[in-house]
Amino acid sequence: MVRIAAIESGSIAEELELEIGTRIVRINGQRVRDGIDLTFLLGDLELELETVDVAGETTIYEVARDPGEPLGIVPAPDAVRECSNKCVFCFIDGNPPGVRDSLWLKDDDFRLSFTYGSYVTLTNLGPKGLSRLVEQQISPLYVSVHATEPEVRERLVVSHAKVAGQIMEHLRYLLDGGISVHTQVVLCPGWNDGVHLDRTLDDLWSLGEGVLSLSVVPVGLTRYNLNKPVRLLEPDEAGIALAQVERARKRALAERGMGWVYAADEMFLLSGRELPPAGYYDDFDLAENGVGAVRRFVDDFEAGISHVPRLDGKRIRIATARSMAPFMRERSGRLAAATGAEVEVIEIQNRFFGETVSVAGLLAGRDLAEQLGACTERDLVLFPAETLNGDSLFIDSMPLTEFEARLAPARVIPGYELTSALRSR
Repeated sequence: MVRIAAIESGSIAEELELEIGTRIVRINGQRVRDGIDLTFLLGDLELELETVDVAGETTIYEVARDPGEPLGIVPAPDAVRECSNKCVFCFIDGNPPGVRDSLWLKDDDFRLSFTYGSYVTLTNLGPKGLSRLVEQQISPLYVSVHATEPEVRERLVVSHAKVAGQIMEHLRYLLDGGISVHTQVVLCPGWNDGVHLDRTLDDLWSLGEGVLSLSVVPVGLTRYNLNKPVRLLEPDEAGIALAQVERARKRALAERGMGWVYAADEMFLLSGRELPPAGYYDDFDLAENGVGAVRRFVDDFEAGISHVPRLDGKRIRIATARSMAPFMRERSGRLAAATGAEVEVIEIQNRFFGETVSVAGLLAGRDLAEQLGACTERDLVLFPAETLNGDSLFIDSMPLTEFEARLAPARVIPGYELTSALRSR
């Protein structure tokens, strides 16, 4: 059932005097399981709504709408379907004490995959769940494949092992039903690399154009789950994997005119390889998955450097993590010349998660505040916007307001890109 969280003013729902907290049980005789069902079933113009109000009373409403006229119901968020796998590289196992509450939620929810692009394993759906995806054409989905060989995927996922090993059958069913998928491999040395990665590249390619993309991402581990039992990729292993990806890309470019498989930025940084040009990433659809985010930063800097404001007498303090620090330093001289400000790049050590974590988005507020140290009123402190969630909390639960107070009287500016952040200061 779906509970009503709000009623839009002047809507049909307001006219029907529906109340907040009322549950929508059925529409046109079909059970409403969640918000996806609600959206799907509200496609009809003539509706029979079966509801249960907060007092437990059942009421049936008959509604006739004009095309495009909304009902005016705002549903409450669905309960998240949690993951019951025990993947050998699970990020939950790498969480430190004090991490933001939401980081303890291990979701494996196809609804979040469809609406927000989060990756799911498909292990908790069963035949009815897979059938529903096809029936409602919930597409595209984002699927964590990791390996297509049944025994390899079973070792990686551990729980639901038998189901996990059926990934190719599940993907074929979805693709035959008109569902498109973006896929992902979290590369774990000694587990799914080498010949296993080649097999996965070949198998997913063989499924046809319904597999829209494949991201190859190196496993990320913290001091809390390092070598338990997975270890980090070595630079030479990252280079070998990049060569495998490149061979698959040549085939994709020749046969379909697109790259199709993309190595994450961290693969290039780890191996010491130069970042590929923007054309490598096609439409940058996977930047949120760490595929092309650094290239986008570099290109955005080039496009925006001539538009930064003059900041004579100011000091720009750029806080970032180990992976991005070299890119910031390479551009600090040009930024200083363009703004007239002193520019300082501070490489923040990730003490919260441990030194194995080098991405800027996982910097904790306390690490940033402690390592930035004392600031003056002439300081502009720039740090990655992705370190904050929608409630302006850092990953260690520090509020942005506390961070600002600790760095006062400096001006604190979260930003995704240097030049645009300075323009919006």
